[in-house]
Amino acid sequence: MTKYILVSGGVVSGIGKGVIASSTGLLLKTAGLKVTAIKIDPYMNIDAGTMRPTEHGEVYVLNDGGEVDLDLGNYERYLDVTLSKDNNITTGKIYREVIEKERRGEYLGKTVQIVPHVTNAIQDWIERVSKIPVDESGEEPDICIVELGGTVGDIESAPFIEAMRQFQFRVGHDNFALIHVSLVPDMHGEQKTKPTQTTVHALRGLGLLPDLIACRLLGRQPLESSTKDKISMFCHVASEQVIGVHDVSSVYHVPLLLQSQRIVEYLRKRLNLASLNITEEWVSKGLSLEMKWRAVTKGQERLFDEVKIVLVGKYTDLKDSYMSVIKALEHSAFRVRRKLIIQWVESSDLEPSTQESDPAKYHDAWRAVVGAGGILVPGGFGKRGTEGMILAIKWAREQKVPFLGICLGFQMAVIEWARSMLNIPDAHSAELVPDTQNAFVIFMPEISRTHMGGTMRLGLRPTVFDREFETWSKARKLYGGNEKMWERHRHRYEVNPEQVQRLQESGLTFVGKDEKGERMQILELKDHPFFMGLQAHPELCSRPLNPSPPFLGFIAASSGQSDLEEQIQVQLKSFRPPHPEHSMVSEEALRTSTQEHPIANGVGTMTPPTD
Repeated sequence: MTKYILVSGGVVSGIGKGVIASSTGLLLKTAGLKVTAIKIDPYMNIDAGTMRPTEHGEVYVLNDGGEVDLDLGNYERYLDVTLSKDNNITTGKIYREVIEKERRGEYLGKTVQIVPHVTNAIQDWIERVSKIPVDESGEEPDICIVELGGTVGDIESAPFIEAMRQFQFRVGHDNFALIHVSLVPDMHGEQKTKPTQTTVHALRGLGLLPDLIACRLLGRQPLESSTKDKISMFCHVASEQVIGVHDVSSVYHVPLLLQSQRIVEYLRKRLNLASLNITEEWVSKGLSLEMKWRAVTKGQERLFDEVKIVLVGKYTDLKDSYMSVIKALEHSAFRVRRKLIIQWVESSDLEPSTQESDPAKYHDAWRAVVGAGGILVPGGFGKRGTEGMILAIKWAREQKVPFLGICLGFQMAVIEWARSMLNIPDAHSAELVPDTQNAFVIFMPEISRTHMGGTMRLGLRPTVFDREFETWSKARKLYGGNEKMWERHRHRYEVNPEQVQRLQESGLTFVGKDEKGERMQILELKDHPFFMGLQAHPELCSRPLNPSPPFLGFIAASSGQSDLEEQIQVQLKSFRPPHPEHSMVSEEALRTSTQEHPIANGVGTMTPPTD
């Protein structure tokens, strides 16, 4: 029987439920258990695909093309699992399922209501998805972490709270535990417990009793024993059930912080984990995972040499817009033993118009670019800021500064080359200038022009490395020298096939293409220390103990050529793809199983932001 751990939040949103849920799951994995995770988002959207990155942070894309909340990225990174779009539940998905059943007459003429029909749909969904294997074992998970987004008391989350109240009885007391995350503010040196008392009181009034209260403190001061005792007294829990989560130097230390407060020992008793059949092999794997995780976190504390990366993007006001990019950079910095310094540059600040309107901002932006150890241009949609991206890419190319372009950054690198090296000053993307006469990036021919939602190229796709360049291609070597690699995609524009020959003859090399050789997916420059662009989003599959190859190469090159050579040799010997073996198949097979619907195949709902 699968055990369930619900993680809810009170007082305010955004206080770290996702990290606490992921850290709890990681600790249970170190105990030899198989863990999966589900995120509940109470908003009405079907998924996160329609939302601007500045709304809820980045849109995280899964192997099956699901466009989901960024917390699923936390789960995949911490737990080293591969989740599906069904691991993200939204109000929109639940209501759609219930309404479709009603239209098919499956409720046999009954009045369809929130209770029991919507609450039953939520419980059925959780129970079904919790049984799906997510790791290399191919076996049903032992533990399912369920994170409820938002805060207790929100109107929109009420059906989910009621569903979970019922669910605890459906699965039984020994199979359901609740961790409630609450804010403990510090006012003039005093840790205040009243907000936590209030939210726990509200939770109990809704029929859910917390087994653990995770007290989030915004600062380096740990939870005081007197505060812990007070929360214990007024929230009707034992002192051992109150844990403190204060700010630490890195989120990778949170699992160790929880472990030091014996959270696993408590859950072992509370959920009767001894009743689960844990094999010696998985116990051994768990111990190995704990050792590696401790080594990473301890090593991180002793880093003195820095690597300075300038990220030139469109959504730099909200750093969560680039959550996976940041994590991929961090993972790679761990491997090359460097302290990561990220400087954020709004791409539009590099443009001549900013020089006129705000000279100080313009010069600050260029000062950062000129002093960069490496320049990264990530993905995005829309025209704003793209000229600044092109200028940054031009600087990186001409000054031999390590460069990595992702998705839009890859496309802008192609346009910069066409303008500078092919002397075509009006070279552009049809996405940004639809009537351009020199389109080097065009709309993918099989994609619908009327139904935008879900019609992008979404999910895991293979890339075939061109044998002609295998002797020098850094990308191929970083992927272990393999003939193929798989990464996740999210785009509806591609390099114009009619322009590829001109580009390659002038020196821009496309070392990786799709299986038919029609789509350009990786570009490199042979005579540059490190100049690489990918149409895919390799950051989405980076892991703390298994960094993304392009990001690893980029960080290593930004640290020095000797570091790059060292990491290339390591990758050639030990690269391990982060994907399950069964998912690394042909594009045709993947397309049928992913959330991608070319042309007339239903009305779309996932229009990306255009700004």
